[in-house]
Amino acid sequence: MHPYFSLQGRTALVTGGTRGIGKMIAKGFVEAGARVYVCARDAEACAATAAELSALGECHGIAANLASEAGVQALAAQLSGEIGQLDILVNNAGTTWGAPLESYPVAGWEKCMQLNVTSVFSCIQQLLPLLRKAGNADSPARIINIGSVAGISSLGEEAYAYGPSKAALHHLSRGLARELASQHINVNVIAPGRFPSKMTRHITEDAAAMAEDCAHIPLRRWGREDEMSALAISLASTAGAYMTGAVIPIDGGFAA
Repeated sequence: MHPYFSLQGRTALVTGGTRGIGKMIAKGFVEAGARVYVCARDAEACAATAAELSALGECHGIAANLASEAGVQALAAQLSGEIGQLDILVNNAGTTWGAPLESYPVAGWEKCMQLNVTSVFSCIQQLLPLLRKAGNADSPARIINIGSVAGISSLGEEAYAYGPSKAALHHLSRGLARELASQHINVNVIAPGRFPSKMTRHITEDAAAMAEDCAHIPLRRWGREDEMSALAISLASTAGAYMTGAVIPIDGGFAA
C-alpha cells in the first residue's frame, strides 16, 4: 500500500461495524494497517467480526448499545481503559423506519433521530478526549460520519424520518468541522447511495426490484465493498488530512 493511504500505527473505532457499510470500512482499515475496534449491540456478532478480520490484521469487538446516552458512556469508558488515543472515529450505526404517512408512528421518528443524530453527537462528545490526544497539525484525528444521499435528495420509500435525520447529521457535521478544526480534528461525511446491507436486503433479494432500482442510478449498478473501503481509507489517511466539513456522495451519480 502506498504510504499516502497507510493507516499503520493508527487506532480506529467503527460503530455498527459488524455488517454492511460498517464492516466494509472496518475491513478496509484493518487491511490498511490500523488497529480497529468494531462495536454493535450483538456481542456474538462483535466477537465473530473481530475474529474474521483479525485474519487480516488487528481487530477487536466491543458490545455496545448506542441507543441511549448511558450506552455511549459505557462504550467510551471501556475504550478509554484499553487505548490511549483514538485516531479515527467512524459513526456508522444507524436505522430506518418505513410506514405509510397516515400511520407513521412517532416511535419510528424518534428511533431514527435518536440513533442517526443524537447518538452520533453523544459518541463524538464522549470520545473527544481520546480524539484530542490523537490529533496534531500534521495529522489531525478524523471523524467520519455515515450520512446518506437520502439527506441530499428525496428518496421517498415511506421512510419519512430517515432522510431528515441524515440531513441533520450532515449539518451537524459541518458545524462540528468548523468548531473542531482548531483542535486538530477533521469531520467529514460519507453519503452512500445503494450498497448491500441489512437495510437494503428487501431489494437485493428481489431481482425485479433490483433492476428497477438500478434504472434510477446513472451508473446502473450498486456500490461495491472495495469502493466504500477505499473512500473511507482516503478520508482517514494522508489523502484526507486537508479535508474537513465535506459531505461526499458515493452513489453512482444518483444525487446529481
